[in-house]
Amino acid sequence: MSTETSERVIGTVSRPGVIPASKAAQGTRLVFVAAWILALVFYFLQYALRSAPGVMVPELRNAFGLTALGLTALLGLYFYTYAGFAIIAGAALDRYGAKLPLGLGVFAVALGSILFGMGTLVGAEWGRLLQGAGSGFAFPGAVYLAAHAFSSRWLATAMGFTQFAGMLGGFAGQFVVGPLVHSVATWQEFWLYAGVLLILLSVLILALIPGADSTPASSIWSIFAPYKVVLSNPQSYVCGLIGGLMFIPTMISNMIWGVPFRETMGLSAAEAVARSSMVPLGWVIGAPLLGYVADRIGRRKPVLLAGLLIMLGYFVGVIFFNEYVPPYAGGLLFGVGSGAAMIPYTMIKEVNPDRVKGSAAGAMNFLVFGMSALLGPLYGLTLAHLSAGHELTLKDFQTAFWAWIGAVVLSLVLMLFLRETGSAADRMKS
Repeated sequence: MSTETSERVIGTVSRPGVIPASKAAQGTRLVFVAAWILALVFYFLQYALRSAPGVMVPELRNAFGLTALGLTALLGLYFYTYAGFAIIAGAALDRYGAKLPLGLGVFAVALGSILFGMGTLVGAEWGRLLQGAGSGFAFPGAVYLAAHAFSSRWLATAMGFTQFAGMLGGFAGQFVVGPLVHSVATWQEFWLYAGVLLILLSVLILALIPGADSTPASSIWSIFAPYKVVLSNPQSYVCGLIGGLMFIPTMISNMIWGVPFRETMGLSAAEAVARSSMVPLGWVIGAPLLGYVADRIGRRKPVLLAGLLIMLGYFVGVIFFNEYVPPYAGGLLFGVGSGAAMIPYTMIKEVNPDRVKGSAAGAMNFLVFGMSALLGPLYGLTLAHLSAGHELTLKDFQTAFWAWIGAVVLSLVLMLFLRETGSAADRMKS
């Protein structure tokens, strides 16, 4: 080592009043870890609100005078704004940092919850739109903060724990909210109290989460420039399609229609809620577990394949051998397998440059929830057609489940075009 180099190194670590770069970086990383935890709280709460309508279907239909198809359309409004604002969220995060986008996103969900709880159809429609718009900032914000808080070696694990928080919220939105609105509070009170809680979280986020170091002086439209990089990459579309095809069966089939499906088996509402809640509980287990496995082995695709095969086995079992599917273990296992849907969220970040990580997450959410917005009403229309105006039966749901088998099979085909991004694959290239 030269004298000049030695002096520079010694001066860096010993000069009075100067914080070593490594310690400063560690302090900054801890700040982002704390900010990521706040984002996880938001993700948990918005997921609970997303799944909560599934346990109050009779109350909502009676309150608004809607058919099954009409209720599906009302609840599906969430996905239209969620998909659109996911694009805005990703671009805003890359330009402004997480502080302002997340704070405003939480406030939008709070206002949407209060409007939904007012008990009018117009209020419910605008409330659901606002809930979707604000929630579009939750996952991209958590991903953005996780990418700053953790090294790339543990990014899939961090993503898994992010999904853990979300699906824990989905579980709470069914298992906890179900008994709550049927005994402790009315469904309107639930939404109003949730709105107040979210307003408090919005204030906390604006007070504690760090903002961007600086704001570029370029045009506001320049915030969308990173999408040119993300959307010109064919691998982004493959990740988005696979993630959407894996996510939709959980979101639409279980979180919206899971309770009515199980009630066709002659179960009480409480029992149907308990069984339906096993699926998001499986995500709580599967998302972080499968993310850790993917990081541990340094490969993404084998874990993704295992999750898809578990999902396929579940739907085949429900259609042909429903009486033999364990009532709780079956849904739990399906949830664990579908937890692999978080793997494409990790991969879309890895197939794109680090400078567009917020936009990559936004594009992923747009693709996933754009598909949900399109296919949700279509699934409701399919059920309405199968029932021919009568009460839905188990046979109607089993027939409709063929759509989910098609989604899983198409995902398996798309995997052939998906590039491996794990650390083991990177080592082989080098």
